[in-house]
Amino acid sequence: MTQQTAIPFNIKTSSDWQPEALSGPRPLLWLIALVGIGLSLFQLYSAGIQPLGLFYQRGIHLALVMMLCFLLFGPKPGQPRGTWAAIIDTGLFLASAASGFYLVWFLDDIMARAGFWNQTDIVMAWVCTLTLLEASRRAVGTGLTVIGVVAILYAVAGSRGPLAEFGQWLPGILDHRGYSFDRVGAQLFLGQEGIFGLPLGVAATFVFIFVLFGAMLEVTGAGRFFIDLAFAATGRQRGGPAKAAVLASASMGSISGSSIANVVTTGAFTIPLMKKLGYRPAQAGGIEAAASTGGQIMPPLMGAGAFLIAEYTRVPYLEIVKVSVFPALLYFATVYLLVHIIAIKQGMKGLPSDELPKVKDVMATGWYFLLPIILLVYLLVIGVSPMRVGFYAVVGIIAIAGINGLWQAVKRGKAQDSLVTEVKLAFKVGAVKLLQGLELGARNAVAVSIACAIAGIVVAVVGLTGLGLKFSSMMIAFADGNILMALLLVVIASLILGLGLPVTASYIVLIVLVGPALTNEFGIPLLVAHLLVFWYSQDSNVTPPVALAAYAAAAIAGSKTMETSVQAWKFAKGLYLVPLFMVFNPVIIEGGPLPIVLWNGFIAIIALLAFAAALEGFLFTYIRAWARILLSGAVIAIFYPNVSVEIAGVLTIAALLGLNFASYRRQQGGSAVLAEVSR
Repeated sequence: MTQQTAIPFNIKTSSDWQPEALSGPRPLLWLIALVGIGLSLFQLYSAGIQPLGLFYQRGIHLALVMMLCFLLFGPKPGQPRGTWAAIIDTGLFLASAASGFYLVWFLDDIMARAGFWNQTDIVMAWVCTLTLLEASRRAVGTGLTVIGVVAILYAVAGSRGPLAEFGQWLPGILDHRGYSFDRVGAQLFLGQEGIFGLPLGVAATFVFIFVLFGAMLEVTGAGRFFIDLAFAATGRQRGGPAKAAVLASASMGSISGSSIANVVTTGAFTIPLMKKLGYRPAQAGGIEAAASTGGQIMPPLMGAGAFLIAEYTRVPYLEIVKVSVFPALLYFATVYLLVHIIAIKQGMKGLPSDELPKVKDVMATGWYFLLPIILLVYLLVIGVSPMRVGFYAVVGIIAIAGINGLWQAVKRGKAQDSLVTEVKLAFKVGAVKLLQGLELGARNAVAVSIACAIAGIVVAVVGLTGLGLKFSSMMIAFADGNILMALLLVVIASLILGLGLPVTASYIVLIVLVGPALTNEFGIPLLVAHLLVFWYSQDSNVTPPVALAAYAAAAIAGSKTMETSVQAWKFAKGLYLVPLFMVFNPVIIEGGPLPIVLWNGFIAIIALLAFAAALEGFLFTYIRAWARILLSGAVIAIFYPNVSVEIAGVLTIAALLGLNFASYRRQQGGSAVLAEVSR
């Protein structure tokens, strides 16, 4: 699980900017601030002013990220650095700087001797690799680091490799010739498929700038605006806080790019209110975890997934965003419906009006936060590159928040006859928030950048040893031509990888291993295959035994982690069903004749409605066991790729839900008669 540390800035007064943290010497905190702000400024410069070459951009980015990592995270989580730890971290800090900047400084010479590397190149390759592995252990967790180490050992453990004695333990299909440490080091550090490959390239360009945008929204108060807006819109309805959690998580998660961060941000408000309304603590935590996980599949950011999918498939980023909107809405609609059904079953009411903000009041105080989002969407639609769009969005939120702060200061100054003082104060506060946002954006990007760099190690080894084709062969053999069995294997693999990998790294590793088999052997369209793997990579956030988003929600809800995980798994069932529907009905992703697209969209909605009703045994009123079984069968029929079977499934669902509504009306009529008699 990604380690979390405190933001080293805290504004004691509006004119006071001092680096503060839970612990640590002041020079260290200033150095953290300096490197973090420097990284964000570098990214802004390369995104909007002067684009840099591939290795220049990625080399400087990784060097600064690893330097920041060793400043933020000590050798042991939660423990202060001793003298020896400080010495070791200083060495790792310098190694981080040297390994990244060596590539940048000597790039022309390295390119000139391509394939004939000197000893210094190989030494720096392993310095960078080992430093990166330690950075991964600290910032991301042991699981991803172990996978990186195992990948390297696999590369050198072949029959001709330096660890050939271990190669004999490899199963026949996984055996390979083996490669020297020099060859592996060069592949990892000096090739375009290694550490500085595509995953890090996406993290160093598109992802960082959008993470910085999310950080700027957070420090300027936009996060609270979206939460208040969600509560104002849904708080009076049955189960209002739970529905607000779904909406707030959809809006915030689509920008934050982290399900755990989303849980902590929105869950601090929504979970206590859900408990107050009558949801059990585990239910409240599960709802928040499921909704926050959905933020990872909601455009525009999709937890870095949209950019990675665009790079791997060569489909324009805007197209990825467009085709992802409807599936994401289906997922959130499923969570929302389950929340609504539980609220009705348990007889819940909404919150009183006097405890909720009003939409007009929320919009009056924060409408300007919508402008950067509108600008972002507009620029994407007209074809501006995503990295430049991110730059304009960051600059836009800074400008809008600054203008609003200055306007508020002018109003206060006129009212209190202290215009100059208030304006000076506004500039100081604005400067502090700007620095906070720059530093926070850099810190938030550390884990994802390091994870992508480690994923690059796996990608390099897969390419060097041919492991991808071998893994695909195993998958084909196990599935034996059955596409459902193949998809089940993808689910199992994603769960196993999710035990130690963050979502982005899990997607990269999994698509490299199973992607060729899904597209070439099972005929799944390329874009659908990538979306399928990306969606299934999310399930480790909400699936026991290791459900990181659910664990974070359980801590806020005060519930048992396993019980909360089970609830989150139940609410997040759309993660399994929606991708399955994409596979058997690819027209909703690839497009086609309008009637067919509309029909498939309609049956997807009907199927998820029936699924939620069958799962909870309730819609308008309680559903009998035999009807739940028939509903489940009808849902399966809708997923079957045959029009006649689909129509039969839709008609069955319509009949069963119609019977449920008629039963509800009879109950309502009977209740009315009893009430009249009792009078």
